[in-house]
Amino acid sequence: RFIYALGIRHVGEETAITLAGHFGTIAKLRQAKLEQLEEAEDIGGVVAKSIVDYFSDHKQSAQVDHLLAQVKIEHIQTTPKTQSGLVGKTIVVTGSLKDFSRDEAKAAIRTAGGKVASSVSKKTDYVVVGEDPGSKYDQAKALGVQILSEAEFKKLLG
Repeated sequence: RFIYALGIRHVGEETAITLAGHFGTIAKLRQAKLEQLEEAEDIGGVVAKSIVDYFSDHKQSAQVDHLLAQVKIEHIQTTPKTQSGLVGKTIVVTGSLKDFSRDEAKAAIRTAGGKVASSVSKKTDYVVVGEDPGSKYDQAKALGVQILSEAEFKKLLG
């Protein structure tokens, strides 16, 4: 959350989670070179350069120092991936789920070895649909992406 909150260009919530898991501490992330950043899963050259540029900027670096003096960062706990039907799959959640908040559903997907996406594309494996799903449901149907009910999602989670 801290990394995401910094507002680094091209670093969204999922990328921030990837970076936290890969580097473990904000100090290691701040010191990472371009090549080291690109070694992290799903981090390409554009994102890596944006991160290096952000932490190289003295004004941004001073702001991060100030923030770190005010907050305590918990070390990331890497959760072992479960054996499920979601390992390596990209999943979009849309609509309101009965048994999961949005954050709980995302955490469950990550724990099960899946990747969370915010929009539907040809690369999406599943769209989990709750009540009032909106346009993501329509996009999934149009692209032929497999649609899961909440019950089917829970079954895949194990």
